[in-house]
Amino acid sequence: MIQKSLVLIKPDGVQRALVGEIIKRFENAGLKITGMKMVWIDADFSKKHYSAHVGKSFYPPTEQYITSGPVIAMVLEGIEAVHTVRKIVGSTEPKNSPPGTIRGDFAHMSMAYADGKKITIKNLIHASGTIEEAKKEIELWFKKDEIHGYKTVHEVHVL
Repeated sequence: MIQKSLVLIKPDGVQRALVGEIIKRFENAGLKITGMKMVWIDADFSKKHYSAHVGKSFYPPTEQYITSGPVIAMVLEGIEAVHTVRKIVGSTEPKNSPPGTIRGDFAHMSMAYADGKKITIKNLIHASGTIEEAKKEIELWFKKDEIHGYKTVHEVHVL
């Protein structure tokens, strides 16, 4: 099943100059970018994106983190894209992400450390968790005319 997923390279990923390496991993897996832009979001947009978490104790530092610098927003498309992207990204808590995943290779913060410092966990990237979440997030982050359909050479192998 061909799906779309939203991926955000968070401010720490942009600031650490990991954008190219992160994109490369998705493209190497056969996913194609159908939408991409750099955005510096504000508190109001953060509340829309993290609407399920507003009011929770960890939300204020999360908002501070996501609004601290530019974010790269991407729509990735491919076979079971939501699952594939999550597998490439690794666990939400970087210390539990295996080597070979984005978080396992480039992030190491634990939730205990973040909680002790009263900061959010810096984990480089956001990836939609479900097909339904991906649809909702893509509609929030992208206008229809910002998503593009095209064929890649890799599609010869999956069609």
